[in-house]
Amino acid sequence: MCHPLRRPYLRVMLTKDARLLPHTACWFGVLSLLAVLCFHFPELLTSQEFRPVYTSGFARGLLLVGIIGAFVIGTLAVLAGQRRPIAFTGVVAATVAVLLGGSSIPLGEIEPTPWSLGVDWFILSLVFSALVFIPLERYLAHRPHPVLRRGWRTDVCYFFLSHVLVQLILIVVTTSTTTVAAAIAVDPVKELVVGLPLWLQVLLAVFVADLAQAVLHRAYHRVTSLWRFHAVHHSSRDLDWLAGSRVHLAETVLTRSIVLLPLMVLGFSTPAMNAYVIIVGLQAVVAHANIGVRFGWLEYLVVLPRYHHWHHARHVDYWDRNYAIHLPVVDMLMGSFKLPRDGSWPEEYGVLRLETVPEGIVEQHLMPFRGDRGYERHVA
Repeated sequence: MCHPLRRPYLRVMLTKDARLLPHTACWFGVLSLLAVLCFHFPELLTSQEFRPVYTSGFARGLLLVGIIGAFVIGTLAVLAGQRRPIAFTGVVAATVAVLLGGSSIPLGEIEPTPWSLGVDWFILSLVFSALVFIPLERYLAHRPHPVLRRGWRTDVCYFFLSHVLVQLILIVVTTSTTTVAAAIAVDPVKELVVGLPLWLQVLLAVFVADLAQAVLHRAYHRVTSLWRFHAVHHSSRDLDWLAGSRVHLAETVLTRSIVLLPLMVLGFSTPAMNAYVIIVGLQAVVAHANIGVRFGWLEYLVVLPRYHHWHHARHVDYWDRNYAIHLPVVDMLMGSFKLPRDGSWPEEYGVLRLETVPEGIVEQHLMPFRGDRGYERHVA
């Protein structure tokens, strides 16, 4: 008699993608293990700026859910015969997390440190982004593709790198802009800006930052040496909430420095700057999301998925269009606005010459320094 979990229709009920169940168990286990390490080494592994956002009780509860999830989902995947080694990895990682103390690890006062890794930022961002966007993209996708689509491993590596190194990136960006901003800032202008109502400061900050980013973005496309870095971001062949993380670290530092500079020169208040950081983080994810909803006139007011997807289109007519990340009016002012009125979406994404971008995060980080060449293992 066939085991109940081996019946085809029950396996389909468990998951539409046979890889999703074991990989979910694996990620639950690995993230749980990383969370336990954060409790053991909070000064080294947790971001000093991000710690005040959550409580230790919340973190313990989330860790307990992760451990239980790894055991339950991993067991189901093993019984269903779905990629058992991957599912078993998650169960083993969760077991190690329990042996290291699980959710009951005592946590004393965390001493301030000059720098630390943002493993906690990575865990919470990945978990809650996945919880929000995977269901949305599952049911509202304009072009359905598996959750574990091609290139997802590379994009998870970029997601990990950008979040874990968040404080280091912030230090480099702040250091590179503070001195310049202090030298060219005009005090009367700063006093005028900081005296504006907070809501107006936020709107103005979004516009100024978007204009600075769009000008630099155009340079990325038109200057060959800069394009080699930016081509990494455009190499994604499928767009979703995770694809926006594929950005070369050098581009991340340069873009954030150029965007931060005018905001510091004009003297926006700290609350306004913090609000902008939240907005840009959310909109960058939404703009790349695989959400095929028509937003009507809003698409001409705010950058939404269809607008930015056309910027990523593997189409020569859109290679030099739609640079804004917040406001389409910025592209209208720059003469780079282009959006089909018929509501259509791109048929294909990626760089025009696919063979010029290799696969994998290491090769892609080395690519800009190797000149214009082709690769045997490329993103096609």
